[in-house]
Amino acid sequence: QVQLVESGGGLVQPGGSLRLSCVGSGITFSINAMGWYRQAPGKQRELVAGLSRGGSWTSYADSVKGRFTISRDSAKKTVYLQMNSLKPEDTAVYYCNAGGTVTAAYVAPGAYWGQGTQVTVSS
Repeated sequence: QVQLVESGGGLVQPGGSLRLSCVGSGITFSINAMGWYRQAPGKQRELVAGLSRGGSWTSYADSVKGRFTISRDSAKKTVYLQMNSLKPEDTAVYYCNAGGTVTAAYVAPGAYWGQGTQVTVSS
């Protein structure tokens, strides 16, 4: 059974930083594409960042490029999302995803989702 557990969310002021973590079980991170998605109230869930199966390709939403970084530690079965220069519009529930597709031409989520962690950016 695959389980993904996110942590690291919270309240932060504009311009601040947070690092989200997603620990997995029942899944081999090194052979699965991983991703972070977010959903704000009243909006659809959207891709924030994706990491290809081999780890050689990353994909970011235009709104977070240059501010967010996705990375993976396969030995720890953990994927991270480093978020810098946070803005109020980054406020959302952030979800970890596994088993999808992340390539230069196409990104799609997989079947496995975590429960989400709330990120609130406010002064």
